Amino acid sequence: MGLEQLITDCKKNDAKAQEQLYRLFSAKFFGVCLKYSANYAEAEDNLQDGFIIIFKKIDQFNFKGSFEGWAKRIMVNNALQKYRTGVRFLEIVNEDIQEEETLELDDESISLDFLMSIIQELPDRYRLVFNLYVLDGYSHKEISDMLEITTGTTKSNLARARAILKEKIDLHTGKKIVPSAK
Repeated sequence: MGLEQLITDCKKNDAKAQEQLYRLFSAKFFGVCLKYSANYAEAEDNLQDGFIIIFKKIDQFNFKGSFEGWAKRIMVNNALQKYRTGVRFLEIVNEDIQEEETLELDDESISLDFLMSIIQELPDRYRLVFNLYVLDGYSHKEISDMLEITTGTTKSNLARARAILKEKIDLHTGKKIVPSAK
């Protein structure tokens, strides 16, 4: 059965079609949820809640554009909504953020598993902004709107996330770390 037929059947509340759709996308969407959740258990909850929302709103999908993109946005928005209702971001008053630092990685010295694990260890507010900006390509304005924070705060949180990641990578690779002025 093709994806279009599967979606059509899901619109008719066909439980078997819903199960097939879940099986088709659950692994990929779990990865999305994990990026925006504090831990594995929270990611599992976000995945289940996200699919409930998808099945409730599937009538709104009109086959224009990618179903996967549409559903992924629901997953991200669900996780961010839960975060917004539970935790507040540290608001930054000074919006004069220094130029963004880039991380240079030697492909052979850093594994993807290590990189993903240190991203997951970031404080929630830094991890969310880092994932939205770096991994998913949202602009600071879009992130600001999604998280209901200022663009200065998104820039500051991104800069701090990158600094933390750089420090952890330097420790992992054995590079000398120059203490930062605090």
